Amino acid sequence: MVDIIIWLLIIASFILSFVGIVYPIIPSPLVLWIGFLLYYFMLDPDFTWIFWTSMIVLTIILIVSDVIANSYFVKRYGGSKWGERAAGIAVIIGSFLIPPFGIIIVPFVVVIIIELIQKRTGKEAIRVAIGSLFGFLGGAVAKVLLQVVMIIWFFIAIVIW
Repeated sequence: MVDIIIWLLIIASFILSFVGIVYPIIPSPLVLWIGFLLYYFMLDPDFTWIFWTSMIVLTIILIVSDVIANSYFVKRYGGSKWGERAAGIAVIIGSFLIPPFGIIIVPFVVVIIIELIQKRTGKEAIRVAIGSLFGFLGGAVAKVLLQVVMIIWFFIAIVIW
């Protein structure tokens, strides 16, 4: 019975890690690791160093993927550092203001305002806001793919090792 409860908590942590993509206040990597550690400490402490090292590397990539994608697209579309920073903060604020659409709408509007304040034309500001949208979506896709890889690897590690 205890094993079933532990497995339900592990699965719930994996599901919650995906919810963290839509609600950035939920730390997806941490929640994912809760699932790994629950299994390790409560069910079977038999993972190899290869598993743990790979999960650490993938976690670092997972954390950095948002920043890299956002930065790349905002720069590619001619955005400023202020626009880039504002987009990151606006994603978090937007997830509370208008869930779940706030993570798209609020950064878009905030980036337009920031870029207009910095003397950009309306067309340039909208272009940068579109870039920040692509950055967020690119980061979200990268996070989903990385989390899926990590979860599949977890289950493969359980079966093989």
